[in-house]
Amino acid sequence: MSLQQVRHWVFDMDGTLTLAVHDFPAIKRALDIPLEDDILGHLAALPPEVSATKHAWLLEHERELALASQPAPGAVALVRELAARGYRLGILTRNARELAHVTLEAIGLADCFAVEDVLGRDEAPPKPDPGGLLKLAQGWNVDPAHMVMVGDYRFDLDCGRAAGTHTVLVNLPENPWPELTDWYAVDCIALRGMLAD
Repeated sequence: MSLQQVRHWVFDMDGTLTLAVHDFPAIKRALDIPLEDDILGHLAALPPEVSATKHAWLLEHERELALASQPAPGAVALVRELAARGYRLGILTRNARELAHVTLEAIGLADCFAVEDVLGRDEAPPKPDPGGLLKLAQGWNVDPAHMVMVGDYRFDLDCGRAAGTHTVLVNLPENPWPELTDWYAVDCIALRGMLAD
């Protein structure tokens, strides 16, 4: 299947459709999380009352970032072209769903995604778990093999591979995970260009 034939696209949010602004080492320091640990995994393993307090801090921190979101180069034009073609578009983010909607509003793309097609960390297990992609596939009544997961990090690619979707890596100067990547584009401008090839 060529990229032009894929009509069901799922995007990561931060660093994929937006400029990456999360300072993960600073977040880990603020929440007293070891630098080598995954933030969401670490919080999930804490006692409930401690986890809830730290999740509340994280949500407020992420809300400030969401309100100030800037689109990644070419992201708006890419998503608008896909929407104009009538493709189904979804978001799968490790962020909170409500903040994904805030981000989409901030970058001017909220009208391109159905509310129910935006999944955050409370609607699906965090990537790289494939649960979110499989949930979208079921909701869209489409075989995962006819979908593509677009992201800027290994978790996005691992998630796509585990779900059986195609994968696209964007917004990195080179591809450090070729074994997990079906298509690579240096940015969303280049990715949009690949649709015309």
